[in-house]
Amino acid sequence: MTRNAWLFAGVAIVLSSQAALPRAAAAPPWEKIPIFQRIDADPDKEYVLTESRGPWIIMVASFAGEQAAEQAKELVLELRSRYKLHAYTHEIDFDFNKNDRKDADQEPSYHRRRMRYQVEKMKEIAVIVGDFPSVDDPQAQRVLKKIRASEPDCLNSAKRAKQGKGEYRTLANLRRIQQEINRQLEMENYAKGSLGHAFITTNPLLPDSYFAPKGIDDVVLEMNEPVKYSLLKCPGKYSCKVATFTGSVLIDQRLIEQVEQQGKKLPSRLEQAALAANKLTLALRAKGYEAYEFHDRYASMVTVGSFNAVGVPQPNGQIEIDPRLHAIMETFSADKQIVPGSATPKVGKVKDCIGIPFDVQAMPIEVPQRAISKAYDRPLFSSR
Repeated sequence: MTRNAWLFAGVAIVLSSQAALPRAAAAPPWEKIPIFQRIDADPDKEYVLTESRGPWIIMVASFAGEQAAEQAKELVLELRSRYKLHAYTHEIDFDFNKNDRKDADQEPSYHRRRMRYQVEKMKEIAVIVGDFPSVDDPQAQRVLKKIRASEPDCLNSAKRAKQGKGEYRTLANLRRIQQEINRQLEMENYAKGSLGHAFITTNPLLPDSYFAPKGIDDVVLEMNEPVKYSLLKCPGKYSCKVATFTGSVLIDQRLIEQVEQQGKKLPSRLEQAALAANKLTLALRAKGYEAYEFHDRYASMVTVGSFNAVGVPQPNGQIEIDPRLHAIMETFSADKQIVPGSATPKVGKVKDCIGIPFDVQAMPIEVPQRAISKAYDRPLFSSR
């Protein structure tokens, strides 16, 4: 067996950790592509923010009062139907006296001051637009600009008054005054739309630890560093995953050496997965494809292509997929046939190369990145 082949057997020396394959982070940008997802806007449904709706979101507006939930829902439905955005609601409860009572209990009795808020408790309904993988995601920046310039009908105070509806947006009057002052002073870049104060923030349902920079752990980096066509060396931000190989049994270095010396068959599916990914990558390279491979603690995969973006955003909020990426997806995905009367197409035979099967559906993925903080840490690899 070649030295290169045993290199991939060696990458299976792992014990435990979270998989480092690029996660299907909540609603990545390619899920906005029409062939993957349609933006639903059903008045009978509730669109509530969850942990899976992206680690980064856009805070659009918040509402408080008797009919806050109704106006928030109107905005969610309008953002979905008219502006084609993934909008959700999130309920927030405030207890202003809670912290004060806690602090006061820790003070001597003669120092305690009785403080009262005009409103001790309050509930707000926030409207957010989600499904962004990072704070600097280009799609998030474009959507934020679109939101700030928008004028939803449900926020038109004059129309609401004619309909006998109130205004329950928090600080709405103050912001209207500020907008008017900015307009009269002809200030540049002032918030022109009724949602001009929207901003990007983190998903409040995720813990702070989620946003701590992790990057790829040292073991996975060491597994991929010697690989000639490693996905870590892909120059683009995205690639297209065409094949996935999963492993289950982990072995140690002693057993690897024993297998190498005695010529025994590889006993681990994880090693076989790494070898299959390597063989497929080399075969695709020989056919002229820009193929890459990536190995983590539990699986290996092969990707094709390098792209800085999945596609071009359209005015309706969807993404027109890059024709080159779409061609790769069509080339390596199993053929599909539309069946009359069926909501899902019939999937044909899975394609293969040199007898190694591809995935049923090729999918765009983000290229895994080394954490920037690693540059300021200890050396990644020991010298041997």
